[in-house]
Amino acid sequence: MNKPAVWLTRRIYEPAVQKISTVAQVEIWPAEYPPPPEVILEKVQGLDGLLTMLTDPITAAVIENAPHLKVISQMAVGFDNIDIQAATRHGIPVGHTPGVLTETTADFAWALLMAAARRVVEADREVHQGIWRAWGPDVLTGMDVHGATLGIIGFGRIGKAVARRALGFSMKVLYNDPKRDEQAEKDFRVEYRNLDDLLQESDFISLHTYYTPQLHHLINRQRFEQMKDGAILINTARGGLVDYQALYWALESKKLAAAALDVFDPEPIPPGHPLLHFPNLIITPHIASASTRTRQNMALIAAENLIAGLRGEKLTYCANPQVYNV
Repeated sequence: MNKPAVWLTRRIYEPAVQKISTVAQVEIWPAEYPPPPEVILEKVQGLDGLLTMLTDPITAAVIENAPHLKVISQMAVGFDNIDIQAATRHGIPVGHTPGVLTETTADFAWALLMAAARRVVEADREVHQGIWRAWGPDVLTGMDVHGATLGIIGFGRIGKAVARRALGFSMKVLYNDPKRDEQAEKDFRVEYRNLDDLLQESDFISLHTYYTPQLHHLINRQRFEQMKDGAILINTARGGLVDYQALYWALESKKLAAAALDVFDPEPIPPGHPLLHFPNLIITPHIASASTRTRQNMALIAAENLIAGLRGEKLTYCANPQVYNV
């Protein structure tokens, strides 16, 4: 009996590949960049399983062009690159990797917060350019983190992990989430605020909410205007949450002291983008989960989801559990 055919859109942790190879015939996209959409569309025609990344557009057209596809396994928590409704209509479960990257992402959000507050990247760039300013009272002065107010938008696993770190800096922590969690308020010593009040009171604002079309450009010109003068914005969630023309205004007008982004829309940020000239803007290429151990664990979970789907078993982490009721 022939093994089912699966395709991995990027090379992943080798033990995960070996695990998949025990039950399937594995092919891997060889390049260090994502496969073009037209390649994905053609490739899926003969596949039983597909392991994807956030950079892969798995549209309704792709799904409809894959008559034998039994499972899509995404090596990420998010899955807004996949047409979930189309997958569900075709009876295809979609796996993802929640939980495993919570602490690593929270660490990175905290790293961005600290770097932006204390102008670490600006200082590093200057030294690399041969500039070592003489010590002076105002040279590269930044913001104190200790005792400041942190506003967290989206109080899921990652938002809570960031709040826990803030306690060690004696910060006042505010949060906003569609669901108020009074037990978490006690556990993490945080206070609920509506979005308007959170923006007005926070020195640092960190985005950890999911993305939907309704939340597109959640942080727009009006929201920036509500923020404290000299606030700092951190985004490790989704690029589409921020209006970048409005962010340009906020940095140009010095409404914000700084911003730090691990995500953008579109990705990658286009060369020569106007935002790139701001020295007080930190941008990293979507690497919040990029610790060796976390990426290895993500690959193993993605492999397990893929194998379960090939066997007709329920996925441990399924983004569309309603598929089992179709």
